[in-house]
Amino acid sequence: MVTGVPWSAGSSKIKMPSVGKPGGFMRGVIMKIIIIGGVAAGTSAAAKARRNNENAQITLFDADSDVSYSGCGLPYFIGTEVEGREQLVPRDAAFFKQKYNVDVYTRHQVLEIQPQSKVLTVQNLVTQEIFQERYDKLVVATGAKSVVPAIEGGNKPNVFYLRNVINAERIREQVLTANPKSAVIVGSGFIGLEMAENLTARGIAVSVVEMAGHVMPALDQDMAVYIADHLVEKGVQVIVNDSVIRLEGEPSVSKVILKSGKEIDADFVIMAVGVRPNVELTQKAGIKLGPTGAIKVNRKMQTNIDDIYACGDCAESYSLMTGKPLYRPLGSTANKMGRITGDQITGGDLEFRGILGTGIFKMFDMVVGQTGLTEKEAKKEGYEVVVCHNIKPDKPEYYHGSEMVIKAVADKNTGKILGVQIVGRSGVDKRIDVFVTAITFGAKAEDLFHLDLAYAPPFSTTKDPVMYTGMILDNAIRRGRGLMTPAELQEKIKNGEEVKIIDARVTKQYEKAHVEGAVNIPQENIRKALDSLDKEMVTVTYCNKGVTGNAAQNILINHDFKKVYNLSGGYKNYSKNGKK
Repeated sequence: MVTGVPWSAGSSKIKMPSVGKPGGFMRGVIMKIIIIGGVAAGTSAAAKARRNNENAQITLFDADSDVSYSGCGLPYFIGTEVEGREQLVPRDAAFFKQKYNVDVYTRHQVLEIQPQSKVLTVQNLVTQEIFQERYDKLVVATGAKSVVPAIEGGNKPNVFYLRNVINAERIREQVLTANPKSAVIVGSGFIGLEMAENLTARGIAVSVVEMAGHVMPALDQDMAVYIADHLVEKGVQVIVNDSVIRLEGEPSVSKVILKSGKEIDADFVIMAVGVRPNVELTQKAGIKLGPTGAIKVNRKMQTNIDDIYACGDCAESYSLMTGKPLYRPLGSTANKMGRITGDQITGGDLEFRGILGTGIFKMFDMVVGQTGLTEKEAKKEGYEVVVCHNIKPDKPEYYHGSEMVIKAVADKNTGKILGVQIVGRSGVDKRIDVFVTAITFGAKAEDLFHLDLAYAPPFSTTKDPVMYTGMILDNAIRRGRGLMTPAELQEKIKNGEEVKIIDARVTKQYEKAHVEGAVNIPQENIRKALDSLDKEMVTVTYCNKGVTGNAAQNILINHDFKKVYNLSGGYKNYSKNGKK
């Protein structure tokens, strides 16, 4: 029988009723459910199972000291936004017993799963005692663990990973007691960039090292450049196309050596190079993995072994766009998977419908949102894409509007929206969620304009940026108003192709800065210059952000010019992405 008792980190043992002998049932119990893992997915599964079935015996084992904590809030605990750990860990074993009648055992590690006999081998990590437990239904919610790169010196005491509350407390202690002046963050995903903000808020000089060609590799390069520039504005040193090969110093790291030969002084190092599913336990039990390396499940969250389910960061999702397996470990998805699992194991009919891979994070004054396929991913999947960069304020400038850059990708053949990326200071969350909803229900570019979105000056512009994005894409797909991205124009220039580039801005703006090779014909003078232009030549028009460039494009098209494109995002976007 279980010899441990529910345990709440930092407290004494709490006496609870025994969960019964292995293979036995308490009076009135219909089934025995055991859940391995107690963060987002595991606790969600337990709660839903209890809501469906009051009689089931539900037991949850977790090797960590904390359950049901906010992993996404950990960087802000290290920074200045969250004062105490209790704000991130509001629930403990006693809470789950009282509210859900679920027996939660922290510091209990499952060592082995025996599917044929439906028996688990469990170790109490406090007493080291080993015992066995029988199950009728088993839920695996073992989560993910940090990728640990093979770097010389990577095991030094001031090298940290951030996966749980204990990790966060150790980093916070380093920050508050060691008085560090500098830190190196290896990796520039969500956690890496959130840590850059929060360490900077503590007065620490931060360097971010990224092996890929740009920060936030999950985004397209032409959007990631806005993030990199913002980091630099905030005093963060950004290094891309480079990697850490050695951490020097004794006994702690004092210098980070890069492959390029560059050396960076560092009082401590945060490794944020990604996570991988925690699946060693399940592999030994014969539970199959999918192509992503996570546990393969169907829409009912079932594994290949009867009565064993998997959910959360250890389990594979699939893409709503492609139908292919997808691994995007996020708390929102884990909660959803957990609820579906809890429903399924108690006779429900909820099924997992897949995800778009939506993500959002804050970094200093910038918010970054993404959903669906990037341009790079869409092309890899074989789509013929149309891309637009829409630069608009989230609300009128007279009501403190703040500019957003919206990159949208659509299928040229069907008009369907494939994916969106947004950077801006405010209003990003609202727009990305509208796009998520539209893409989920198969919206085409033309549909976005017809959305009856809420408007008043404190909240939006009369034509919301979502609607405007649809207009731009629909004009390109169905109405002959083609777009050319800065990268496409740069490629034509590089290849020596003959292109007429018209800067439709006023002369003063042109003289300040312009696309190389462009001629200045302000939009109001276009009609007078028609006879001097070649109607058969590829022509690209542009202004600051795109509106006046489109007006010039319309004039030329209406005068029978054959190949006229508007520069996507105008000179503002080109100045970020077109110059080499």
